[in-house]
Amino acid sequence: MMLKSTTRHIRIFTAEVQDNEFAPSPDLLTLDVDPDNEFNWPEPTLQKVYRKFDELVDSYSGEDLTEYNLRRIGSDLEYYLRSLLQEGELSYNLNSRVQNYSMGLPQMVYQDQ
Repeated sequence: MMLKSTTRHIRIFTAEVQDNEFAPSPDLLTLDVDPDNEFNWPEPTLQKVYRKFDELVDSYSGEDLTEYNLRRIGSDLEYYLRSLLQEGELSYNLNSRVQNYSMGLPQMVYQDQ
């Protein structure tokens, strides 16, 4: 049985992708970051998210893989995305079909002329 955790911007599955479909896997987690493309993703920032995910997964090493633990990892990653947005490492994709600014209003930087 495949377990999953879904937050606004993070989806985690106990599965692997095979031929564009999920195949349940009790030993493998698949991470889907920002499925609605709400943000602009510089590659270094995306890599930070992957490293944070690995760190969180490692922190649950030896524990049973449960939906509760997956939700905790997903929630922690969601908070991490918010911190990246607040630090300016991540920005909203203003061309996205989804513009609800779920992490707060976009920051506008004004320059004196």
